[in-house]
Amino acid sequence: MTFRSSVLYASRLIFPRSSGPELSQSHGRKSLMGALACIGISLVPLVAVLVISEGMIQGITGRIIRLSSQDLQVYVDANSPYAASEENLLRLSGSLSEVRGVTGAYPEIMGSALAVGEGYRSGANVRAVLPDIFSSNDGFSSLFSVVEGETDLSAAGNAVIGQKIAELLSLHAGDSLMLVTVRKTGGRTYAPKVSRFTVRGIVSCGYQELDALSVFIPLEAGFTSLDKSSSEHLIGITTDRTFSPELHQIRLNVQDHLLSLNDGGAVYGAWVSSWQEINVSQFENFSSTRILLLLIMILIVLVASVNISSALVMLVMERRREIAILKSVGATPGGIMASFLMAGFVCGLGGVLLGLPAGLLVSVNINQVISCMESIVNLGGRFAYMLVNGSGDGFSAVHILSPEFYLQEIPVSIPFKELFIIVLMTLFLSLAMSAIPAVSAGKEKPLDTLRKM
Repeated sequence: MTFRSSVLYASRLIFPRSSGPELSQSHGRKSLMGALACIGISLVPLVAVLVISEGMIQGITGRIIRLSSQDLQVYVDANSPYAASEENLLRLSGSLSEVRGVTGAYPEIMGSALAVGEGYRSGANVRAVLPDIFSSNDGFSSLFSVVEGETDLSAAGNAVIGQKIAELLSLHAGDSLMLVTVRKTGGRTYAPKVSRFTVRGIVSCGYQELDALSVFIPLEAGFTSLDKSSSEHLIGITTDRTFSPELHQIRLNVQDHLLSLNDGGAVYGAWVSSWQEINVSQFENFSSTRILLLLIMILIVLVASVNISSALVMLVMERRREIAILKSVGATPGGIMASFLMAGFVCGLGGVLLGLPAGLLVSVNINQVISCMESIVNLGGRFAYMLVNGSGDGFSAVHILSPEFYLQEIPVSIPFKELFIIVLMTLFLSLAMSAIPAVSAGKEKPLDTLRKM
């Protein structure tokens, strides 16, 4: 039996020429088409989870790196001369910006404070930054959107706050904001220090974990409002090699530059960390969650692939007479086995051609899909709430993806490499599940079958 003959018989198993009553009663062929549909349907959530998780991780990671940790961070000891004044810290950041591979250096003082608004208090992550940070830093200018007011930090008493903390404190542009910090008065004694700022603008990056506690004040105000012993002096360094192995070499260049400085005193206690080290626990959590979701989706595809095996078993039972006749005229066991393997492979390929475009279609429009689902859920929930309480007042809208933990809008990023691996995995599973019934078909004994005809 030639390979061409095996292909021809496999095509007849899937696409027979006749359309008589025998075809309409073929449970094996119906099961094979059902298996194809199951594989296609199971691929839709797998592709959607892959694309959505990739976009979510990239979106959150990009915001954390570009708005918080930067590519590299230089920590300057509080007792270093470079942390003694704004001028010294600016001079150090200026020298670091000239290091090979560095595209920008942004000094910052970070500390904690109690933010006091209109009758409400909240912890705050205070960041004293350059007055023009929202325009000079590409990450700030592209990822932060102005919700209210303007990002004006030109005066020492100005402040820009995140949207979430603005809602917590009931603050708007032009309102007064008090920051209560602690300062060391000597020995082990501390005293509160109150600083008053005017909210010039409210911003949002679309990720509430970064917006929730963020309060930006001018770098000059950081030296007066934040105590040196309870704050961190940082220099965020940007590069154009964020996800490249070359970032390690740039880090070494920065470290060597710090060690070579001797004007104004050694930069003792200064060290450099990359964004991978700063956010290692969070990124490991993202990766492990993504892998777990993919494993669950792969199990669904595996279960769907089992249907191919059961469908081919039924098809072999229905085609025993044909197999016996083919073997009687010279068909080999290997040729028969190859025909059923091809039938299972084509079934898996059909599932891929059905499920992959459908999954990509859902993924590309995921924000609209989620919005539609939320509308339906909230409509039903409000109706049930009105039946129970007689009024819809007090009903809280349901969010499928809570903005407190996820991005307000999911960015779409299609990982073609991973999708290609999924396609290969599905086709391999289809072949693997076709092996047992194919071998069984190849071992059919024509004499025993023909005697029963």
